[in-house]
Amino acid sequence: MAEEMPAATHGAGVFLELRKRLQSGLLIVRRDVAGSPPDVVVSGGDSCLNVRTPRGELSLTLPAGVTLEQGSCIQTPAGESSEDELHFRLRINIGRGTAEEAPDSGMETLRAKETYCFSCQGCMTRLLQDRMFKRVLPLPNGNWNAIVDDWCCHPDPFANKKLLPRAEDCLLGDTFVLLVRDGSCEQTLTEEVSPVGTEDGQDPKKACRRLALISCASCSSVLGEAVTKETLKLYITQVVVEPVMGDRKPEASLNRSLFLERTVAARLLELSNSLSTFHFSVQTPDGKNFLLLWLLNSDSITVSVPEACFGVERSISSPDLHSPSPRAARALKLLYISCSDADLQQREVVASWEVNALGHPVVLPLKVCEELLQVIEDSNATLPASMRCMTSYEVAYLRL
Repeated sequence: MAEEMPAATHGAGVFLELRKRLQSGLLIVRRDVAGSPPDVVVSGGDSCLNVRTPRGELSLTLPAGVTLEQGSCIQTPAGESSEDELHFRLRINIGRGTAEEAPDSGMETLRAKETYCFSCQGCMTRLLQDRMFKRVLPLPNGNWNAIVDDWCCHPDPFANKKLLPRAEDCLLGDTFVLLVRDGSCEQTLTEEVSPVGTEDGQDPKKACRRLALISCASCSSVLGEAVTKETLKLYITQVVVEPVMGDRKPEASLNRSLFLERTVAARLLELSNSLSTFHFSVQTPDGKNFLLLWLLNSDSITVSVPEACFGVERSISSPDLHSPSPRAARALKLLYISCSDADLQQREVVASWEVNALGHPVVLPLKVCEELLQVIEDSNATLPASMRCMTSYEVAYLRL
């Protein structure tokens, strides 16, 4: 994704968003690519969409079973803020039996009485070998402790108590797993105590917290925390969990940005479906809001093609073109606000979220929060100028 950024700073040459539930789509073509509206010809084939402009012809690969409804593409007003763009509305057909890809954050694959290996996502070093769990249990909702008083007629029996796994347990949090440390990780993990956050100047009694950070011994990537001497907390954005299958070797490490994007997108979708919420507050371990996310659509299929991909020498008919056709992918459409970079109007939104406890907390290490923000901002930069903002929020897509 980062390699496309220089060409995409002024918006995509062609951007396509399809909505499976609505069976409709929006196609945006920059005027310096399209020329005039009659110069843009859109046609469909077997799971593909062809866009012909004076700069060349582009074939976009669609998911299997998704096709253009012939003759449905019509120009639509783009608005005053998008004078450099041509907008087209179109309709699509979804074939019967079209399989809905099942995104997976890794947590949904964990089952009791099956054997798993945990690997570092950065270097794919095996961290925990052949772990079989008798119980795989979800932890209570992230803010469960705050509502105990509403359910108990006596003092909170869970006050100052941690929910910890037993020897053969795996406990699932929103963004992490809790495991009991065993001998297989002594050579693969390192531990270092590190301060988290700073002392609140307005509350001198509030001491700075310290975490025992767990890192990969091979590449030094931070993987999680040591909750106790026996208990490990590993974040799902830092490890790859795979069932043990014979002598199969671990796969090569996936591109970090892509792994993070897909893992977070899948987990947001899982949490949205299970909790019936669309608002998420990405927080650091010290409880500070870092990023506010509002999930708009989960049925989008998108592709963004930089303007640099257009030209006679790179047209689809050119024999010198060896790169594959741009492929549309399922994605979540998000509105977001970065809490650290919020302007005055956005700070009011952030304050409203905090006062009303609007966002479900999604806790990630600070460095991972920063990586996620970069992924989201990269997505925003590849969008047409007319689509980058919505009221006080900015817009991004996370691929599934």
